[in-house]
Amino acid sequence: MRIQIINGPNINLLGKREPSIYGAVSFEDYLQTLKARYPEVEISYYQSNVEGEMINKIHEVGFEYDGIILNAGAYTHTSIALQDALRAVTTPAIEVHISNVHQREEFRHKSLIARACRGVICGFGLDSYRLALEAFLASDRHE
Repeated sequence: MRIQIINGPNINLLGKREPSIYGAVSFEDYLQTLKARYPEVEISYYQSNVEGEMINKIHEVGFEYDGIILNAGAYTHTSIALQDALRAVTTPAIEVHISNVHQREEFRHKSLIARACRGVICGFGLDSYRLALEAFLASDRHE
């Protein structure tokens, strides 16, 4: 199984950025833990603060990978272009968020990309990524 994790704006600052919300672990450190836990899964990682680069990555992997785990950050709430990119490809996506966006500011309660995703996982810290990966593994076992 091949899974592409795509992280959006400011996720590169995990471990430094608002640790009370996002925790004290960098994504790169968490990624090593995830890869060690699932050695049978090829996990690729991409992060960009630029919407168009995220769209390009979706296009690049969206017909070859088994799943996309997408944390679009603030673009979740603003980007019809990311929604269109997800709809344009055949690889299923799961939207993830580290924090529970529904406990935060009102503008974070609406996702423009969720309707193009298989599901949404939020509020479990970095474990949200593991839960998304587990969802892909479970669906792969049932197909």
